[in-house]
Amino acid sequence: MFNLIGSSLTKYVDFQGRATRKEFWSFFLFFYAVTFIAGGIDGFYGFEFVGAFAFIALILPYLAVAVRRMNDVGKSGWFILVPFYNFILLCTPSKPEITPPTTE
Repeated sequence: MFNLIGSSLTKYVDFQGRATRKEFWSFFLFFYAVTFIAGGIDGFYGFEFVGAFAFIALILPYLAVAVRRMNDVGKSGWFILVPFYNFILLCTPSKPEITPPTTE
């Protein structure tokens, strides 16, 4: 799971390609866990910037992995703007990657 999260963070502006269902939901869980914990730190210590910083730091990688997930199921990346469509993707299987045959 941590490999998938690290992979998503390294491809934080890569809106091309594919993201598997496991990669998307792992990063989804990571995104909301980090922002929830950062918001708790804000509330407990009286800060106002930790949660906002965590959200701003992770929103671009979250959008990128969501667009790559849309590409994986054969949809345009613009479908991430449709409310609750990501939950439909939970049940949608990935399309198999087509690799060209190698001739050696």
